[in-house]
Amino acid sequence: MSRVKDVMFKASTRLHVAVFFRSKGRVFGRAMGMPVVGLVTTGRKSGQRRATTLAAPIIEDGRVVLVASFGGDDRNPAWYRNLRHDPRVELTTRRDGTRRMTARTAAEDERAKLWPRIVSVYQGYGRYQDRTQRQIPVVILEPTNAANPSSDPA
Repeated sequence: MSRVKDVMFKASTRLHVAVFFRSKGRVFGRAMGMPVVGLVTTGRKSGQRRATTLAAPIIEDGRVVLVASFGGDDRNPAWYRNLRHDPRVELTTRRDGTRRMTARTAAEDERAKLWPRIVSVYQGYGRYQDRTQRQIPVVILEPTNAANPSSDPA
């Protein structure tokens, strides 16, 4: 079953990524009531740029919060595994264009504060958490500090 899910997911992601980036977020720029962002990571094995689109339940104060839910799968999504290896990412939003960001996994206390807000924006995240035994990671993207581009790793 995972194989079928993976194939379908990759095909739909390719289409969504192509349209989102070509339109600079004007098309496919919202999903489930949330803004969609384009995330570019560096492949942990290949070293190649890897692009995906994700719903962002929280965008505020220059930071973007993402949820590595993978639809409640027992595995972490590839984009999350990539940014754990290299937290330097590029983020594209319709409003702000493309910018460099540094990713990190929210600490337990941060996650505890963010999770109720995340679920209030999209209840599906709560259902995804119920489906899996892993704790779904919450990722915080912050602008890369020009003086310290290699901020704390994810």
